[in-house]
Amino acid sequence: MYDQRQQHDSYLIVHFLLQFQITARIVNRHLLLLKQLITLLYSMKEHNYEVITEWTGNMGNGTLDYKSYNRNHKIIADGKYSEIHGSSDPSFLGDKTRYNPEDLFLSSLSACHMLWYLHLCSVHKIIVTQYIDHASGVMEETVNGSGKFTRVILHPKVVISNLNMMTKANQLHQEANKMCFIANSCNFNIEHRPNILVE
Repeated sequence: MYDQRQQHDSYLIVHFLLQFQITARIVNRHLLLLKQLITLLYSMKEHNYEVITEWTGNMGNGTLDYKSYNRNHKIIADGKYSEIHGSSDPSFLGDKTRYNPEDLFLSSLSACHMLWYLHLCSVHKIIVTQYIDHASGVMEETVNGSGKFTRVILHPKVVISNLNMMTKANQLHQEANKMCFIANSCNFNIEHRPNILVE
């Protein structure tokens, strides 16, 4: 009699464990499906951009040789108030009075960070009254003539209205970096050296 009861109890335990494993598998499967659905929903939210880049540097002989043309160009986007007059870096025979791609890349990082930072400050009830960033970047050339940015440092000087929010105002720079679309597209870390002041 005791052996039968023991066998019955063992059967119940095994049955419970099997049911538990089945339930766990179902829950895990549903969690995986939910994760895939969330990923799909986020991946479906795309933002598309278009610009026109037109070279204006043909001096009569086209690209006959390295010095036969200048690097001037204009960048146009539909509906924008004006075109951007661009060139290359003076190191590559560009016009130093015009914006070069490296300038625009650096300014994109700086502006994207600023816009996210201002948004986060508004969410956290931090009143910003002034913001200016003296951003700097380093691009290294390789032996084959190509190159890449290896470092960008943002130096945002921010004026806020509440002394008690200084710590949070500093912390939000890290959060802004995590959210910045341009920073997330880079394969190097963006450094931040903020200076928070109170008016």
